[in-house]
Amino acid sequence: MHYTYVLRSTLDGRMYTGATNDLRSRLTLHNDGRVRSTATRRPLTPIYFEACLSPDDAFRRERFLKTGKGKRYIRNRLAAFLGESHGGKLERH
Repeated sequence: MHYTYVLRSTLDGRMYTGATNDLRSRLTLHNDGRVRSTATRRPLTPIYFEACLSPDDAFRRERFLKTGKGKRYIRNRLAAFLGESHGGKLERH
């Protein structure tokens, strides 16, 4: 199984999107500071993930979620969660 995931920094509230074949160990790497792009934004909380049967599908989905359209999809998909945690205000990226 392969995964596309979105993490949220509790430090600055920004989101990070990635893909992996071992979600638990990848989350550990992020929170231990061993991933350069998120090392200064710890701690990170997983807020969304999708499972894919193919690594190509997982990485294709990651690329989509990093586009403007993909970011809108995530904001809409998690609107209730993001609204609750920000007093009703959604972030702009």
